[in-house]
Amino acid sequence: MQADVLVIGGGTGGVAAALGALRAGRSVLLTEEYDWLGGQLTSQAVPPDEHTWIEQFGATASYRSLRDGVRDYYRRHYPLTEAARARRDLNPGAGHVSRLCHEPRVSVAVIDAMLAPYRGSGRLTVLQPYRPVAAETDGDRVTAVTVEHRDTGERLTLTGAYVLDATETGELLPLTGTEYVTGFEAQSDTGEPSAPEEAQPLNLQAVSYCFALDHVDGDHTIDKPASYDFWRSYQPSFWGAPLLSFKAPHPRTLELVERGFTPNPGDDPLSVIADQRVSGGDMNLWTFRRIAARDMFTPGAYESDITLVNWPMIDYLEGPALEVPDAAGHLARAKELSFSMLYWLQTEAPRADGGTGFPGLRLRGDVTGSADGLAQAPYHRESRRIRAEYTVVEQDLSLDVRGGKGAVNYGDTVGIGMYRIDLHPSTGGDNYIDVPSSPFEIPLGALIPQRMENLLPASKNLGTTHITNGCYRLHPVEWNIGEAAGLLAAHCVEQGLSPRAVRNTPERLETFQRLLTSHGVELRWPDISGY
Repeated sequence: MQADVLVIGGGTGGVAAALGALRAGRSVLLTEEYDWLGGQLTSQAVPPDEHTWIEQFGATASYRSLRDGVRDYYRRHYPLTEAARARRDLNPGAGHVSRLCHEPRVSVAVIDAMLAPYRGSGRLTVLQPYRPVAAETDGDRVTAVTVEHRDTGERLTLTGAYVLDATETGELLPLTGTEYVTGFEAQSDTGEPSAPEEAQPLNLQAVSYCFALDHVDGDHTIDKPASYDFWRSYQPSFWGAPLLSFKAPHPRTLELVERGFTPNPGDDPLSVIADQRVSGGDMNLWTFRRIAARDMFTPGAYESDITLVNWPMIDYLEGPALEVPDAAGHLARAKELSFSMLYWLQTEAPRADGGTGFPGLRLRGDVTGSADGLAQAPYHRESRRIRAEYTVVEQDLSLDVRGGKGAVNYGDTVGIGMYRIDLHPSTGGDNYIDVPSSPFEIPLGALIPQRMENLLPASKNLGTTHITNGCYRLHPVEWNIGEAAGLLAAHCVEQGLSPRAVRNTPERLETFQRLLTSHGVELRWPDISGY
């Protein structure tokens, strides 16, 4: 099969990349390993992590259309209360992590609607569930990618002028021989204040299998997981408490803090204002990533709130889930950890009334669209990353380093993003690194490999470091990265240029940046301070 642009991986960045290339008039082959397009938003079941100003600015026009589409979908199809329906800033889950906590299926529906006209016209072909297994190259160019059907083993060979790697872990990089890095770089290489003296390529942020819960009458306790006793006694050296507990380090202070957990607390969902600038919102685990607040809907529509478990307690630290022979084994054990956390909640977790266990907690695999009840896909916070023409480093955007100057302004900016440098505990035994950052730009140089000519990163695999990945990995930033990559590929096909030539020729760069602006991609921040 052939198209102008191959987008391998249909996650948040992959969908945006496909939309960008399609809007610019190109044909696209989009592949995805899981049953849902959308990645973090859907198959990984991670409510959007967004910055404080997301309702006003700081996102591409198409990402804003996605967010508007989610709210419109609820207004059209869900039995909202009149007060909820009237809210311009409707937050269906009234979660504290995001101003738009919602059920994954809604994002699936909105993404499908955004892609529908291109599928109808025949310019977009979506191949699901397919994953990349091989690639062919000719010198510095990728000539073909082979994908395999997840269930049947059928293989297809795909060709295109440009190949975008939008997989969650940069799977095309080793397959194509593209130079890349993993894990923690050495301070001598990056100059980053928070980097170690020596490189630690297998020191990656924890991977997690998220899951959805509600709380209803009856006993919904799952079978005891085979590895429960191991996880019940597991305590990371830096944690200060058993992993299966309500106690965990505070990400910003590292002090041991006990979280609250009260299913269906009866709070006023319309009063919740999610603001990451003030707090991560995780002191109450039930409302932290709640994706359906029952009081947002007419009485009786929902038996219970639905909350999404993406908590520190399910961060898997025993080994990296890529670049090692037993990567699949680590993913399997990460699943066991999530099931063990659920079993602990149902049987042993302390309650406010002095009792133990919440047997009414019900695993909602129907909400996440999976057979085993967890999210369809693991949440990889960190990917392989290209060795790029330009690598974004901590001192480019750290608030502690930059102070009032703001982040570095890049002449080749292709978008913007904002989030704290937020690194979860890692497989190398590091605790949280969660420090302030300045609103930052996305340099085109970070999307261009040092050698390969027609392969572009379109997800978390661009030229960042282990540290700066911590703020470039979130939903609106990944979307912007993918959209810029898709528009760049389309522009290069139309103009007969290489990405390198676009970046390194001033008039061509200016032309491309005007193209981005015409598509609603913001290139600069207003004068605001980070957090």
